[in-house]
Amino acid sequence: MFKNCTVSLALIGSVFLSACSSELASVSPRQAASMVASKEAIILDVRELDEWQAQHITGAIHIPLAQVEQRLSELAQYKHSSVIVQCRSGKRSAKAAIKLQMAGFTQVYNLTGGINAWVSDGLQTAQTRL
Repeated sequence: MFKNCTVSLALIGSVFLSACSSELASVSPRQAASMVASKEAIILDVRELDEWQAQHITGAIHIPLAQVEQRLSELAQYKHSSVIVQCRSGKRSAKAAIKLQMAGFTQVYNLTGGINAWVSDGLQTAQTRL
C-alpha cells in the first residue's frame, strides 16, 4: 500500500510541476533588454558563481539556483514587479521561476535561451574582476 502511495505522490508532484512550467511566461533577450532599459523589470541570474564571474548581464541580481528559496527576502521588493530569471540556456532559470511563482511572485518570466541567446543577439555583458 505505501509503495503505491509513494508512486502516486511522485506522480502528483510531477504533474504539478508540469502544470506550473507550462504556465511559465518567457521573454526573448531583446524583449528582456528593453524591459530592463525602461526599468520595467529586473534580471535574476541563477547560475553558479564561476559562471557569473566569467560573464553576466549588467545590473542583474546574482543568486544561484540552490540558494533562491533561502534568499527570497532579498527579492521581496520585487514580488509584484517583473522579474526575468536567467541562466545559461533556460533550464535552471525555469526551475527558479517556478520557485518564485510558488513564493507568490506575480510577474515572473524565463529568459528564452538564457545568457547564450543574450550573447548571440549581440547584447552587452560584463565580467566580475576579482
